[in-house]
Amino acid sequence: MEVKGVLGTIAFDGEWITITKTPAGQRPAPVRIRAADVTGTRFKPGSRLMHGYVQFLLPGSLAAGEKPGLASGGRPPYGDPNSLSIPRKSNDAAEKLVAAVEQARG
Repeated sequence: MEVKGVLGTIAFDGEWITITKTPAGQRPAPVRIRAADVTGTRFKPGSRLMHGYVQFLLPGSLAAGEKPGLASGGRPPYGDPNSLSIPRKSNDAAEKLVAAVEQARG
């Protein structure tokens, strides 16, 4: 299962979550997280005006807060390795991915 985000993708194979961000001019550096290690998920659906996000919370680390302002639209910063911004057209796929991760970690 895969979700296309803004400048990246999130893939889930039933056990591992892979977040691949594709910054301009650099090679993608994927982040792999075991679903069993996730302590929580945050999902904010995208709207017509603002992108949403999917964020995975891990033990021993603080969740990156939402950046205020019109440009960032209340999303975690791009540098947060455990989150990815998503466009409105990816809301359904992201919701299914979050549900699958929640089921796998429970």
